[in-house]
Amino acid sequence: MACGSCGTGEDGKPKGCRSNGSCTTGGCEKLSVFDWLSNMTLPSNETPFNIYEVRFKNGRKHFYKNTDNLTISMGDVIAVEGSPGHDIGIVSLGGELVKVQMKKRKVSFESEDIKKIYRKATQRDIEVWEKARNRELETQKRGREILGRLGLKMKLSDVEYQGDGNKATFYYTADTRVDFRQLIKDLAGAFSIRVEMKQVGARQEAARLGGVGSCGRELCCSTWLTDFRKVTTTAARYQQLSLNPLKLAGQCGKLKCCLNFELDTYLDALNDFPKQEKILKTEKGDAEFVKMDIFKKTLWYTYKENRSKWFKLSLEQVLEIIDLNKNNEVAIPLEEYESEIEEIVAVDFENVVGQDSLTRFDVPKKSRRRNRKNKNRNKVAVGANSSHPKRQHKSKNSSQSNNKPLNVQKRNNKNKTQNKRRKPKPNANNNQKQ
Repeated sequence: MACGSCGTGEDGKPKGCRSNGSCTTGGCEKLSVFDWLSNMTLPSNETPFNIYEVRFKNGRKHFYKNTDNLTISMGDVIAVEGSPGHDIGIVSLGGELVKVQMKKRKVSFESEDIKKIYRKATQRDIEVWEKARNRELETQKRGREILGRLGLKMKLSDVEYQGDGNKATFYYTADTRVDFRQLIKDLAGAFSIRVEMKQVGARQEAARLGGVGSCGRELCCSTWLTDFRKVTTTAARYQQLSLNPLKLAGQCGKLKCCLNFELDTYLDALNDFPKQEKILKTEKGDAEFVKMDIFKKTLWYTYKENRSKWFKLSLEQVLEIIDLNKNNEVAIPLEEYESEIEEIVAVDFENVVGQDSLTRFDVPKKSRRRNRKNKNRNKVAVGANSSHPKRQHKSKNSSQSNNKPLNVQKRNNKNKTQNKRRKPKPNANNNQKQ
């Protein structure tokens, strides 16, 4: 919720708006409207519209009349009429677009609820306003302590001070009617202010506090959604969603508002589908509805007697079976209908170059186990095969030695062993000389 001009402080919080929709630059408030007529000049002899839209805390907006014809532009801090006293707000919209917003909210131009603009806020007004805003968090904490002491079944969600600091509005949620007369006395005595209690619903509370939804974006109710329509479980049934409260509930604890966004599209698509209670009569038995895919126009049916298998059928096939049943004819088994469906594989992307994998340039590693097995196989093959040259050479020598007679071989072996064992004899002449 922080724009670029606000920046971020040392504690990680935005400096300007503090995520409460009161940024002086007008760049990060909630439910903002783009003034696309700001650069256009008015026709001659036509005065500008004297009603302005003023923004307060957490996106609260009201319309105020510029009775004194002050020169006011978007983003100006002004003092407006309060009840009682005065309040401080920021101009969020002016000109002809204010007429559109008033028609949208069904506010007439001559309504008595439209109050006056007093003046542009002075430095003294802004200082008092900032002091009052700094007291809101402490007031909320002490207010919850008083609630716990009184034992009231209500939840204090937010506190908003008026610009002059003489009045505070306490926003609360409660399931039942609450008698808070004693609470108002205790709050007025504790803070010495005028107290106003205002009950809001769970959706309005989530819109004021803000947050991030399960989709990863900021809540719709705190950014652009202004009218909170009723959401029922029938919307989830029409969209074939599982009735899981953990997935269908938002941060407010109610059903998500986004369930109504696509409901009209689903209802238009369901006009072509038969009723789910319709039973298909086939030669193999009666079949009943299981589920369907609305936008792919496919339905699943199963036999009543054997529910172990689901049969996928197209919308045209189901309508054909229903027409046959209307003419008192029995359709062929669902297995034959399912075999007629041709499944077309949808290509998510088109690979032009042919470079699918990130590891296409990596050298594949050779497994050592296969090499060892191949070596062992080669050794066995070489030992078995006598056509190897080395093997042939050895066989020749062995054949030559085998061709000699046995006596000659024995004599040669004896001579070799005797020569090895024989030692040189000492010379007799040398011994005599010594």
